[in-house]
Amino acid sequence: MIMGDLKELRNRIAVVGVGNTAYGNFPEIDDYGLGAQAFHRALDDCGLERDQIDGLLVCRVPYYARMGEVLGVHPRWTATMPPHGRMSGMGIIEAMMALQCGAAQYVALIYTNIGRSRRVTYGGEDASSFWDPWGFTSPGGAHAMMFRMHMEQYGTTTRQLAEVSVAFRKHAILYPDAIMKKPITIDDHETAKFIVEPLRLLDYCLISDGATCLIMTTADRARDLRKRPVLISGVGAKDDYHDASVLNFAQDCWYGPLQKVAQESYEMAGVGPADVSALMCYDNFSPTVLFSLEGLGFCKQGESGPYVEGGTLALGGKLPTNTDGGHLSNTYMQGWAHNIEAVRQLRGECGARQVPDCKVVQFVQATPCTRSIVYTLG
Repeated sequence: MIMGDLKELRNRIAVVGVGNTAYGNFPEIDDYGLGAQAFHRALDDCGLERDQIDGLLVCRVPYYARMGEVLGVHPRWTATMPPHGRMSGMGIIEAMMALQCGAAQYVALIYTNIGRSRRVTYGGEDASSFWDPWGFTSPGGAHAMMFRMHMEQYGTTTRQLAEVSVAFRKHAILYPDAIMKKPITIDDHETAKFIVEPLRLLDYCLISDGATCLIMTTADRARDLRKRPVLISGVGAKDDYHDASVLNFAQDCWYGPLQKVAQESYEMAGVGPADVSALMCYDNFSPTVLFSLEGLGFCKQGESGPYVEGGTLALGGKLPTNTDGGHLSNTYMQGWAHNIEAVRQLRGECGARQVPDCKVVQFVQATPCTRSIVYTLG
């Protein structure tokens, strides 16, 4: 199926169940145990029986067959995604196509992470040799260089960047499952220790244990389930491998790919940036959010710093973003929890962090494999 054909899937595929574990440090449980918790919570959320699940997509799960064995499911369609953050958007689109062509009727998408309790590091001495020659020993180094380029070219400041972390922490405080609960200010951000200058501690995502599960099916089957379905109204995809060997570094901060996925997903959904009630934005590092805002068209290129000033991204602001706290303050589930929050916002299930009159929620991941998904309520 070519990308143009995906437009025919507008509102034909739905997310009908979501579930997540607690987030934190759980050395007493493994990947499969966490995945099973999230799976059963998603089943309960939509009212399906375990035996109805005939599709299984796993990400960061060591072995798909063992996960199926633990769950007691025996699907006719199975897919395994590698343990990279960009896989959440890619996995959802893969499941859409499997459902549309009839390879499965109900697909469970399970992500697990035990990075916190097992002390997994991203970089340093454990960095892969393929990017070491360029001087990048961590993903944060690449993002620090991109943000420095943005500062020099457009005059963006670290105080403007701080608006991202401060807004997301406010949201995390309102979300019971979020890890980080201590309020922070812009001054707290500016006095935090540097990790890779100009990025500081509060610009970095968390490393946490946990698991998530989404259950997807076709829109016609979704009507018979427990809750109103959340429809996938638009998707966009663009890979850019020009700098793929320089871990997550992009000279244009993914501006070109972001424009492409914005155009595709907005045209498919019949909406534009002004229609988006809330944005769920991949935030492995806070500059990624600024880059995403520009590429998606919420502001002009180079103007994301002024755009976020004054609480634009906070609840009550112009564009509530990562209303569960995101990777920076909720948990690092590599984009999967962002999509769960999108579903809950459209259902009106978010309590104190609920966006009023929430009708359109967009998920975006700005990485070498950029993806955009536009959700609406069925």
